[in-house]
Amino acid sequence: MHFAPSPVYLSVRKSKGSAEAEKISLRDFVESRMPSLHLPFVPAWWLFNGHLQTVYSVLGDFSKIDNVVYQRHHLRLMDGGTLGLDFTPVDDENINPETPIIVVMHGLTGGSYESYVRAILAPACAPVEQGGLGYRAVVINFRGCAGTPITSPRLYSGGYTDDLRQSLFYLSTMFPKAPLLGIGFSLGANVLTRYLGEEGENSRLMSGCVLGCPWDLTLNNKNLLSTFIGRHVFAKGMGANLQNVVKRHASALSKEPDTLMAKCVTTALAIKKPRLDEIDNTITRFVGGTSPPFPFDSLDDYYIWASSHKALGDIRVPFLTLNSADDPIVRSAPTDSAGNGYVAICLTLGGGHLGWFEASDRIGRVKRWIKKPVLEWLRAFGEGVIHEGQRGLPLHEVDGFLKEVGRDDIGCKEVDDEAGFVVRTNKGQEGLLSGL
Repeated sequence: MHFAPSPVYLSVRKSKGSAEAEKISLRDFVESRMPSLHLPFVPAWWLFNGHLQTVYSVLGDFSKIDNVVYQRHHLRLMDGGTLGLDFTPVDDENINPETPIIVVMHGLTGGSYESYVRAILAPACAPVEQGGLGYRAVVINFRGCAGTPITSPRLYSGGYTDDLRQSLFYLSTMFPKAPLLGIGFSLGANVLTRYLGEEGENSRLMSGCVLGCPWDLTLNNKNLLSTFIGRHVFAKGMGANLQNVVKRHASALSKEPDTLMAKCVTTALAIKKPRLDEIDNTITRFVGGTSPPFPFDSLDDYYIWASSHKALGDIRVPFLTLNSADDPIVRSAPTDSAGNGYVAICLTLGGGHLGWFEASDRIGRVKRWIKKPVLEWLRAFGEGVIHEGQRGLPLHEVDGFLKEVGRDDIGCKEVDDEAGFVVRTNKGQEGLLSGL
């Protein structure tokens, strides 16, 4: 665990439900409210290194555990794009309007179906009488991911934060009394970190927790490509995933054949067995967000801009990061908090990329160690920390779009096309490797 030398103090209830409060540093808060971080992570004996942990996260069968049922809402954005917001639990009419909401950002090409997402949400959103936290949650599915349609000539990227920002406009309006607690995985962790740094004290999220964040994308890509397995297994696995997302939506993206997007699609689909950086170089750096700053002159320019490690110093909400030292995909992680007392950095010796599998009580089975500290963090912020109302700048409606006062270029509204349908799946998307 790494903390800044100058502490930040939180206002915390002395006991659950108590009106009495005390000031406590983030370090003392983590040490007292997250006991699992003081216990060693011991990987299952047959998943003894980061490669095996990561491969199992991709190839393991998680279809029979952590069942989560979602209800989807579609958001239409001002640029014509669409986001798929998956809410759970579906039957939430009796939930207190002040109940915390977990806002989830998934990995590179994943979605709400991912096993690492469900591993957290299944217990977090289960009723209290069944041993859960009784929270709500919403997974923000990137454009084109998890069945979300592509309705504009634009994709998503690890550096583009406006889709998360607009989703939070909607959530803040829909649940004005509920504290919003952010969780990000891998690429989604990078987006979440950048959002919190950009917003600072205006963040609509009360706290943030990121797992497997790639941080410095330039350095991370260099390190990933420096090993045979990194270059030929993981980089190509992620490249194939992103290429398949583009392929799945090629017709929607190429409606106008003379556009930059259409040309990028043709180039990206022409690459055989692409690495992630090759797809990023042919399509992401051009159309992974709005112009400006897109398109970028080079891949390095995009990676430098999109990196999240430099945002740590600007975060102004309690923020926990979790990385594994043997992660074969994220090969470098910050070991300091940029002098920011809001940031707690945890680095485990093992766990791979979004794995952290330890032996289960059942012979031959494994469970995710990461559940324990993340649920402790969520419980502590839902029940222990005193939240002083909703955060963020005022919102208003303009021509049917929900916008932030003082900013006219982005906005969102809910649309009815297929909105509200129930998503029942514990399986990944066809043609894509899960767990990344």
